[in-house]
Parts: sequence; structure tokens; C-alpha cells
Amino acid sequence: MDERIHEHAAVLVDWSARIEAGDDVVVSVGEGAHDLAVAVADALGERGANVVTTYASEEVQRAYLRAHDGDFDLPEHELALYEAADSVLFLGGTRNTAATADVPTETRQAYGRATSEVKEARMDTDWVSTVHPTRAAAQQAGMSFEAYADFVYDAILRDWAALADEMANMKDVLDAGSEVRIVKADTDLTMSIEGRTAVNSAASVAYDSHNLPSGEVFTAPLEDAVEGEVFFDVPMTLEGQRVENVHLTFEGGEVVDFSADAGEDALAGILDTDEGARRLGELGIGMNRGIDRFTDSILFDEKMGDTVHLAVGRAYGACLPEGEDGNQSAVHTDMITDMSEDSRIEVDGEVVQRNGTFRWEDGF
Repeated sequence: MDERIHEHAAVLVDWSARIEAGDDVVVSVGEGAHDLAVAVADALGERGANVVTTYASEEVQRAYLRAHDGDFDLPEHELALYEAADSVLFLGGTRNTAATADVPTETRQAYGRATSEVKEARMDTDWVSTVHPTRAAAQQAGMSFEAYADFVYDAILRDWAALADEMANMKDVLDAGSEVRIVKADTDLTMSIEGRTAVNSAASVAYDSHNLPSGEVFTAPLEDAVEGEVFFDVPMTLEGQRVENVHLTFEGGEVVDFSADAGEDALAGILDTDEGARRLGELGIGMNRGIDRFTDSILFDEKMGDTVHLAVGRAYGACLPEGEDGNQSAVHTDMITDMSEDSRIEVDGEVVQRNGTFRWEDGF
């Protein structure tokens, strides 16, 4: 086994999830993540955790959803599993990035609504999501498997404490700010972050961060205070379909017009999931310069330096004041715009990033 797989497992268990002896841990294993699952199980056994593994296959999910009549019930047994768990580790590793592309949109929406309580229970644990390199993901990224594996580990095996210190600069700016404006070609979007808390997403639950790799600072805009238009020029795969050049127009916090050069049906299906799906749940600023190219994987692409991503749908509770719910939805779908050229981010009228360079960096 590649020694980097064991290093990945150690970062996940120790730095990211902070697993301790006696913790009840659910490990969700993707189709192609077997080797990582073995390394993670070894690390969890050493720490004396209590482990249950589940199998997460896009092809199995496709078969179930396509065969079902669409009248889904809340899966109480799955809910009970996550309600009893201390931590959930999601080990992604797909064999086919488009496995669920032919599942009807209406079925996806119905399933999302029926299982929203399960999703909330998972989010209430110390969950962490990561990915094991597979040939399917390498192919989607347009890379050889060997080059893709190097890319993945360059993004994951890094000095997370040092990156956390750097990202604290952006967190401080957002925590002190009231209004964010993003400006670039076909984009002029203003959103209120008054009273919200920014998360220094340093790949650890100790930072309210749940992705490995991570490397972003994110917050939740006020759902009724987003105005203007935004253009997402980074291609992505949504619901198994390629989506390119998305344009959204917001009025009163709500998407009132949208378009895409490719995959517009998939985009429409997401925005029509429920009332909250047309409002923003997240503003994220990518700061992980160990990720140096787009790979059509949201886990990596949204963390890349010189990018901003916005998510329609559910807001994460870590950004919200106690007692405030924020935007609610069965979906949380991220879309990315490149900020490396002819662009700026303003907070309360002051430019904090220009053409991808932050004001505390050389060259600003």
C-alpha cells in the first residue's frame, strides 16, 4: 500500500476528526476507497474507537432511486445510527462520476426532502468528508492516475496548523464586517454578513471544519439580503451532469433568474427542490494554494486559492448566532468563480482581495 494512504488516514483520524478512545464512529466507504478504509480502520483500532462501516455506492444508490415509486419515508433506522454516533467519516472514492445522471430530478428532490432529518443528524456529529484517489476521478480531472494521486496528497498532506494561522486573517476581516461585494466580469453581487460568524476551515472539527482537504474561510450571508448578479465560470458536475457557465440573478435574497450554457436542467432541478434552494447558504473564499488546478471535484475546487464559491441552499449552523436558524433547505450546492484576474472582493467598501491576492500578501 502507498505509504501516503496511511498518512492520509492519520491526518483524518487525528487532526481532522480528533477521534478518542471509546468514540462511536461510522465510516462510510465509497466504492473505490477500500485501501483508505483499511488504513482508517487500522488507525481507529489503535485509538480504541467503536467502528461501524457502511457502503456508499453511487451505482447502488442509482438502482434504488430508479426502482422506487418516489414516495419515500424517513429511514428511521438510518436516523438512529447517526443520532447515536460521535463521528462520521465519509471516504469518497467513486468508480463512475456520472453514475446517477439518469435518476429523474423529481426522484432526487423527493428523496432529499424525505431524508433531510437524517442529513441533519449526520451534520450534528463530528463528521469529516475526504476522498481517496480513483481512476474515475483522475479521468474526470483529465489527469493520469499517478498525477492525480500526487495532486490529491499534495492537497491533503500539508501543514494544517500553519494554514489555519494564515486563514485567520480572512476570518477576522469577515467577523468584523457587515457587507461583502464581489466584482468581476458579469458579476456584481452584494450580500450582508451582519452578525454572522466566519469559519476558519482548516480541515479539523476543532475549527468547525469538516472537509479534508480544506483551506477556505466561509460564512453564511443573510438569506434575504443578497442583491445583484454572479457568473460561475468554473465547470462542475451536478447530479451527474456537466454544468458550465452558470449565471444567477438575485433580488431580495432570492434567485429570480438563472441560466447555464450546459446542464441548465440539472441547475433548475436543484433550485426547485424547495423554497430555501433559491437562497444563499454560504459564501466561501478559497485559500488552499496546494490545490493548483480545477479537477471537477467540489471538495478540491472550492478550496483552491484565487476562487470564491457560493452555495445555494442550507446554511451551516457554525456560522449562525445561537438561536438563529439561517437558510433551510434539503440541498447545499456549491458553485465556483475564478477570482485570479480583473476581480476584487470588498468588505464594507474596502478591497481585501484584488486579482487573487489578499491585502496582507506581497504584491497586493
